[in-house]
Amino acid sequence: MNSDWNTQHPAPSTRILETVIKISENQADLANDLAGELSEMINRAAARQRALTVALSGGRTPEILFMVLGSKYSEITDWNYVHFFWGDERCVKPDDPESNFGMTCRTFLNKIKIPESNIHRIRGEEDPGEEAIRYAGEIRSVTKSLNNLPAFDLIILGLGDDGHTASIFPDFRNLLSSKQVCEVSAHPQSRQKRITLTGPVINNAFSIIFLVTGLSKAEIVSDIIDRPGEVDYPAASIEPMHGTLKWYLDRDAASMLSQWA
Repeated sequence: MNSDWNTQHPAPSTRILETVIKISENQADLANDLAGELSEMINRAAARQRALTVALSGGRTPEILFMVLGSKYSEITDWNYVHFFWGDERCVKPDDPESNFGMTCRTFLNKIKIPESNIHRIRGEEDPGEEAIRYAGEIRSVTKSLNNLPAFDLIILGLGDDGHTASIFPDFRNLLSSKQVCEVSAHPQSRQKRITLTGPVINNAFSIIFLVTGLSKAEIVSDIIDRPGEVDYPAASIEPMHGTLKWYLDRDAASMLSQWA
């Protein structure tokens, strides 16, 4: 089963923010639904020989998405014009089990034919402050520019139990208004350093997708979608300046939404 609806609410800029919510029966269906749409988007760009810039997320749910892309869409998708970046990365080596880049390679990138120059990883093994600056420059060199900021064609985000997204944690809310493209943050418990896109860059994307599954996320999903402007989770501040915000949810994650009840 797949269902979707549109809802609207005012963004701080006073424009009407359109939110698209798509619900799949379970995690596997969700991964298959989104993988098919991503393949179509990438093939449309390739048919026009147009570069497409995509920032990927880490985590368990994206891992399932990447497995589907790598197994079902490796041969029927033209990967020559898509450029992959990451929304955030742990400050570890690429072969570390915690590396977002490493996970994406194992499940997806190593299974497709894509120019090496189209893969733009965050070098988690380097000095975090210096790498944040370097990666910002690499992003600017490939993406479009809008409002004097990089403008990704698509950013895929996850949602943490504490309401964080990318690596913008509740105690790093200042990154939601940072003037930098990338910043260094730290996990609130482990204090492991992370490199992350900032809020203004995320909100400058042409399309933003939240990919969320599981009952443990249902309450926070409902808080953010049903109570716009009333909650202070970092993820609640993701409101694109242009384009559409999309929530891809499985039935469990959507179970507390007022539209679903």
